[in-house]
Amino acid sequence: MDTSSRPRPTLTAISLYTGAGGLDLGFEAAGFETRIALEMDDDCVATLRANRSWPVIHRSIHDVSSADLLREADLESGEADVLIGGPPCQPFSKCGYWATGDARRLEDPRASTVEAYLRVLRDVRPRAFLMENVAGLAFRGKDEGIELIHQIVASINREQGTSYGVELLVLNAADFGVPQTRERAFLIGARDGSRFGQLAPTHRPADAGTKGSQLALDLPRYRNAWDAIGDLEGEDDPELRLRGKWADLLPSIPEGSNYLYHTDRGAGLPLFGWRRRFWNFLLKLAKDQPSWTLTAQPGPATGPFHWKNRRLSARELCRLQTLPDDYYVLGALGTVQRQLGNAVPSALAEVIALQLRQRLLGEAASVDRGVSLIPSVRGEPPPPEPLQPVADKFVHLAGRHEPHPGTGKGHRASLRAASL
Repeated sequence: MDTSSRPRPTLTAISLYTGAGGLDLGFEAAGFETRIALEMDDDCVATLRANRSWPVIHRSIHDVSSADLLREADLESGEADVLIGGPPCQPFSKCGYWATGDARRLEDPRASTVEAYLRVLRDVRPRAFLMENVAGLAFRGKDEGIELIHQIVASINREQGTSYGVELLVLNAADFGVPQTRERAFLIGARDGSRFGQLAPTHRPADAGTKGSQLALDLPRYRNAWDAIGDLEGEDDPELRLRGKWADLLPSIPEGSNYLYHTDRGAGLPLFGWRRRFWNFLLKLAKDQPSWTLTAQPGPATGPFHWKNRRLSARELCRLQTLPDDYYVLGALGTVQRQLGNAVPSALAEVIALQLRQRLLGEAASVDRGVSLIPSVRGEPPPPEPLQPVADKFVHLAGRHEPHPGTGKGHRASLRAASL
């Protein structure tokens, strides 16, 4: 989206844990002005300052008072329209939960980032707030994070005379036009107690109806990887070449698949045991499907990879996260992916921001123009890339491999159990 096409900002936002700005860019597209951004990561701060004129405080939230935030934003308590931010998600992440059998969660010192966000909520008293986190925040039976937030918000209401509610939305970005399947949880509340409600999907899978999907068939189809990056196929930067032990195996895996293709339950050679690797090991994009979730810390064989058997470029990563094209994430490719892998897809943020304006801030006309950051349909994608035979150096791996024995029964889990 060109700078000239952005709506004139009419509402104010205070942004915590801003990261590379994915959430803020969506709110910007919906007509909000980031009056202050707080971020401690050096690379993210460099990106923010290079792209926008938002005031940025480059410090930890634990070292910044709410009064400092209001002063830098030139706002009084109660004046901000919205407080936004995504406290670091490690205490609630699914990765942490499955890796150890249980995440440390609120016992993790990093969980205090959630409480710091709520401290600012108490002091700043915005008209509305949005807190973003991974969908693991809402796991059944693992809801102590939600319970803590409810308790603290209730105490804020008693102390400040506010009526903030706490509504939980768990959304898949692909359901709202983002060319990436990415689940995130959002906690939303309004100072006057107004309810946000749920969001119905605006897009549907291309095969909806053939697999029993209940999504309305008159919705537009999911945006796919071809829609997002099909015009960037000329990328030939040497930095994008795949390296490492498994690099030469990727060309033998079809689009939309991963290492499971080369197991005894796939159509390739039985080179690996079923589910013995992480799901994104040798994971490749399919042109006609949304991307899988972009990870913040990928290894040399961790996808998703481009269908041309290479890493995704910085611009392709930005497109899949629906950042506007005038926005450039700074740093080497690994640094860029770390910043973007931790970001909220900007088009999803725009969807929520437009609805927040209408439902909580009383601006009914705000959603009429639609979402600007969703990529346009590019047309029918080309056929899948031809498969290459398995490189000779991997053929000796073919044979019988035991499948993963189940959650909590793998090698690392057994080692942990033996050490107790």
